[in-house]
Amino acid sequence: MQPLYESHLTSVPLIGKGKVRDIYDIDDQHLLIVTTDRISAFDAILPTPIPGKGRILTEMPQFWMHKMEEIVPNQLAPEMCLSDYLTPEELHELDGRGMIVRKLKPLPVEAIVRGYLVGSGWKEYQKNQSVCGIPLEKGLQLAEKLPSPLFTPSTKAEQGEHDENISFNQLVKIMGKKRSEKVKKISLALYQYAAEFALKRGIIIADTKFEFGEDASGKIYLIDEALTPDSSRFWPSSSYQVGKNQPSFDKQYIRDYLESLDWDKNPNTAPELPIEIVNKTFDKYQEAQARLTENL
Repeated sequence: MQPLYESHLTSVPLIGKGKVRDIYDIDDQHLLIVTTDRISAFDAILPTPIPGKGRILTEMPQFWMHKMEEIVPNQLAPEMCLSDYLTPEELHELDGRGMIVRKLKPLPVEAIVRGYLVGSGWKEYQKNQSVCGIPLEKGLQLAEKLPSPLFTPSTKAEQGEHDENISFNQLVKIMGKKRSEKVKKISLALYQYAAEFALKRGIIIADTKFEFGEDASGKIYLIDEALTPDSSRFWPSSSYQVGKNQPSFDKQYIRDYLESLDWDKNPNTAPELPIEIVNKTFDKYQEAQARLTENL
């Protein structure tokens, strides 16, 4: 598959670019989201694409959103057809990486749910016996399942900046109590559903990130990516062992590679990825998609 590092559509106007996604305007109620093959790590966009990654990250959120729409409505607009707005050449360029969604006002928070003690949560627990300021019992080990999943929101940083973990009380100051409580309840319900579903297919969802938007009436929708290898930590359940770092089906593989380099995590000097890292990353993403979405 040809890599798509950035899209160049002319039939619809470009209105924004994120770390991975290019956003186009369709009409007053809809957007086109193009999920490119760009990959980011440590808040830096890497110069090397992962060919085919964008298609996987387009298909997986649609799978999950349809599956979980009884918990929360979503951004999808299945009645809209890309071929009504793009030329055949543009459709060929995207090659399955585009989807039309409703225009919604994004909430100013990343709704992170942690089910296992790992990553920054483990580092904090070792120092303070807490995760994002939430006290935990003594004696927990690396990669151990938490007594119950934790809702640990963070701010949405501008590109090149770092997201910051915030307490629930800080979230209330930003979004109000009623809306904050609703986002927390929805996030935990989504995680619980997805974690149980994934475990039956041999994958542990250690943690994940959700994003939400609202319409003019204040109704909350699931938006952006959901439960992909970019936004989640996926572990194979067959090799799971408490007390050690786990192999993964997500971009932790790339983070581990980058950590082995002499790179100061400056976004302006992000390194190229070797071909073997690119291929292995795609294989991991593809396996995660197959395990989670294909009929067994």
